[in-house]
Amino acid sequence: MDDSSFDYIIVGAGSAGCVLAARLSENPAVRVALLEAGPRDTSPLIHCPAGIAAMPIIPSVSQPLETVPQPGLLGRKGYQPRGRTLGGSSSTNAMVYIRGQHADYNHWAAMGNPGWAWDDVLPYFRRAERNERLHDEWHSQSGPLNVVDLQSPNVFSRRFVDAAVQAGLPHNEDFNGASQEGVGLYQVTQRGGERFSAAKAYLTPNLDRPNLQVMTGVTAERIVLEGGVATAVQLVQAGQRRCLTARREIIVSAGAFQSPALLMRSGMGPGAHLQAMGIALQCDLPGVGENLHDHPDVVLVAEAASFALFGISPAGAWRILQGMWHWHQQRRGFLTTNFAEAGGFYKSSPDLAHPNIQLHFVVGKLVNHGRTPSFGHGYSLHVCLLQPKSRGTVRLASTDAMMPPLIDPQFLADPEDMVHMMQGVRQARQILAQPALSAYGREWAKSSRAQNDEALAHWIRENADTIYHPVGTCRMGQDAMAVVDPQLRVRGVQALRVVDASVMPRVVSGNTNAATIMLAEKAADLIKASPFGA
Repeated sequence: MDDSSFDYIIVGAGSAGCVLAARLSENPAVRVALLEAGPRDTSPLIHCPAGIAAMPIIPSVSQPLETVPQPGLLGRKGYQPRGRTLGGSSSTNAMVYIRGQHADYNHWAAMGNPGWAWDDVLPYFRRAERNERLHDEWHSQSGPLNVVDLQSPNVFSRRFVDAAVQAGLPHNEDFNGASQEGVGLYQVTQRGGERFSAAKAYLTPNLDRPNLQVMTGVTAERIVLEGGVATAVQLVQAGQRRCLTARREIIVSAGAFQSPALLMRSGMGPGAHLQAMGIALQCDLPGVGENLHDHPDVVLVAEAASFALFGISPAGAWRILQGMWHWHQQRRGFLTTNFAEAGGFYKSSPDLAHPNIQLHFVVGKLVNHGRTPSFGHGYSLHVCLLQPKSRGTVRLASTDAMMPPLIDPQFLADPEDMVHMMQGVRQARQILAQPALSAYGREWAKSSRAQNDEALAHWIRENADTIYHPVGTCRMGQDAMAVVDPQLRVRGVQALRVVDASVMPRVVSGNTNAATIMLAEKAADLIKASPFGA
């Protein structure tokens, strides 16, 4: 068979790309190519849930991107790691399964995207999900993506839940059901004590399909357009440049940073920027790389003298060694943790209609994304703003596909974002002060000293960063700044779609992986019904 011609070419084997590869190759009459810049997902650190702790220092599977200096973070550069392996960031994330609020999707529809309201997308969430505990109008137990309660939750995660209830939050057994508000233990994408990424759910079971070709170590340089039709992908593999041609469609699923970068390298994007980069303009799309936004997040850290928590100490190291043996032999025990075991959602102000703050309770001291060692034991509490108003951009730094783009999320540029962050931190402190937790730990002095508005705002700017949920840079819509239409087709170009978190017009209220998988499930149906494939 011709190894350079396919019906569908999917660029990026992350959460969306894996779904698309599986769903489109269900038809044995079509040939599908899936291209991934990183290696296969063979590292044990991917499959052992606690291996997430090492991801920031494993560049072979996690690309350590940075932002440009952020005025809202006192000139600091933010850290933006993205999964670079089969499964993408679903192979390197904290495995928390959150869909967001029903209102998020109704808002998408109201922004000019019919077919994306909550009632439209719920069937695709259910199609994707295999939930080991929940089976009701919200949940399914027959989909490819395994969702489960934590196997061995840490005693401090339960203490956090108790403390949050003491602080007045309701206990919520299902953040993905009728209401998101409240506190509880998170469900995670695991199965049998292992991570269950999008690659494991959708790709691994189907690798033997003769009509599906998965290529790793492949960097897409540009999409070739002929007469306004996307016809081929120019790529580099093992130092060699080649082209793959597409008979039906090319689907870009490279993520919120790399998808707009690929479009711009291909001549699709804001004309002035492409001209400045020396790129011939193929399609003037001013919205490419615009609307970048992300969940800003800051972490409260507490010291706690308990070996039940992860920490750097002789006893902590010995417990991890024991946990490694236990996990290797039985896929159980201490290392089945996702670290961010519990959390919650609440309103920073009572006049809000929906929760705008998310908490992640981490059973260890988390400093600088885990890249800065902190000796001793303790716990951490992420405070995340769910609907920031600040918007930024992605731009090319170079026409070289090996060079990362310029990432500028403009964190905390809108003053209202800081107001809500400060309110969220103060409410989180009330949880840490409750008897269920305060009996065991104490907030670090460097944050606890920041009490008045000025000091607290300064501490947030010194310490805030992403919680790894960038979206929006190829947003869907029908206005002049939209990059794709509600069928995810690139405006002004034939046979080309974008399917990943970059098309979200507004970030969902929570972790973005489940929503990205849902989006790809729906996109597969749209593609199958498309005139491109007729």
